[in-house]
Amino acid sequence: MRFRSLVISLGILGLLAPPARLAAQKDLHSPRYTVIDLGTLGGTYSQSFSVNSQGVVGGQASLADGSWHAILWRGAFKRDLGTLGGLNSSAFDSPNASGQVVGDAETSDSDPNGEDFCGFYASGAPLSGSTCLGFLWEHGSMTPLSTLGGYNSAASANNNSGVITGNAENAATDTTCPPYDPAKGQYQVLEDKPVVWKNGHIEELPTYGGDPDGYGIAINDSGQVAGGSGTCLTIDPIIGLYFAPVHALLWQKDGTVTNLGSLGGAFGNQAHNINNRGQVVGSSDLAGDAVFHGFVWSQSTGIQDVPPLPEDTYSVALAINDAGEVGGVSLDATGTILTAFVVVNGVTTNLNNLIPADSPLQLLTACGINSRGEITGFAMEKSTGEYRSYLAIPVGGGYPGRVSLR
Repeated sequence: MRFRSLVISLGILGLLAPPARLAAQKDLHSPRYTVIDLGTLGGTYSQSFSVNSQGVVGGQASLADGSWHAILWRGAFKRDLGTLGGLNSSAFDSPNASGQVVGDAETSDSDPNGEDFCGFYASGAPLSGSTCLGFLWEHGSMTPLSTLGGYNSAASANNNSGVITGNAENAATDTTCPPYDPAKGQYQVLEDKPVVWKNGHIEELPTYGGDPDGYGIAINDSGQVAGGSGTCLTIDPIIGLYFAPVHALLWQKDGTVTNLGSLGGAFGNQAHNINNRGQVVGSSDLAGDAVFHGFVWSQSTGIQDVPPLPEDTYSVALAINDAGEVGGVSLDATGTILTAFVVVNGVTTNLNNLIPADSPLQLLTACGINSRGEITGFAMEKSTGEYRSYLAIPVGGGYPGRVSLR
């Protein structure tokens, strides 16, 4: 079962249809960002995950028939990356220096185990019943990536050297999974391991403490991989996708693994992104495992709390650029009202307070932030309630680290 970079920011929103918190706009005469609705491929939904230093955004968007395709946006230009023969696909990274893009795509082959490995169905896309594989897209062509002997794989990110990270099934039955029961949203059958692909060859990364499942979710230009490991990934019919992550992990280029620790909790510890300075962001349970907060980790400081906005209970740190600025999502006590935030110079600010008051979009997550301070993520169109990808651009081309966020 494929674990996406943030379950909260994906299609479970389409299932729960959470209300948006209307921002209390501050300093309205001087918005810090302009916001662009990136649109769809003819449907009603889109989601972006990453933006590169040229402002090219990668993600997924719905077509008129309801299926989802991997997509690149550059300004008003959209490029549908297609699939591997199946219904759905998604790009989890923006193009690297060579123009390569990675993600997941369903194939035309039936999955003998009936898994919803990439989670498209759980996120609201049509159920295909086919296998799903990681892909490498370059020069207009999508190439499938290998597995560890199972039927499915998924690619989450690549670096400027073309090294890809993600996860892949082996042929072993996952004994930590509850009984297979699609009626209860439980699809996983085989173990799912963290991997890297180098020059087309797959290499398994070690999990921590004997965990049967794991994933690589981000990779920097030094070859460091951030991700996590834990037990069986399942789908909860009430809250949507659910994973039991236990350890937030950092792998070095040689494959050695470091447990990044936690904010006090035994579970819910996972890394979501890494920059070229080796700083990692993610989320972790607090003591008692009832509340989770975002975190920033570095070798020098260890794990540090990124708390939610003052009115909220939960937070997740999703993105970090090389300047150390962080993007993420803050959630209310019910977990159904989401608010995008940005952390600059140690100050956490509701991103909706930094955009024009008359913006048609309510920003729900900040999933990617590039070297120019441009932010991308998930938003809700206020007039329709539909979900959209957005790109927030610093006003005047300024860099958000150069302004004071009040």
